[in-house]
Amino acid sequence: MDINSAVGRKAGLTDEKLLAVRGDALEVFNAKERLVIELADEMANTPSNVSDDLYKRLSDEFSEEQLLELGAQIAFENYRARLNRIFDVGSDQLYKSDGPSPTSNVQSQVLE
Repeated sequence: MDINSAVGRKAGLTDEKLLAVRGDALEVFNAKERLVIELADEMANTPSNVSDDLYKRLSDEFSEEQLLELGAQIAFENYRARLNRIFDVGSDQLYKSDGPSPTSNVQSQVLE
């Protein structure tokens, strides 16, 4: 969540979306965004598996080039997250809330 929250903010992500992605309250995302989150979740599983159904729904929304780019970025972020565990890389505390949030408990967990 750390550096990606700063980058996400520059791209226009709100606190509500940044914090929602850590839980199951995905109603704040549109259908296309939820589909990408589903892909990221499946790719983060061990073993990683994208079902025929998920691939079909993805290919209905994205071109092959877009799927390649999404898959590569998700794989890279997963790689970075796992590599950071070797060296116990912690947060640089880059996430800063715009103010009080109804998910403040989640927010405090993000900063730990």
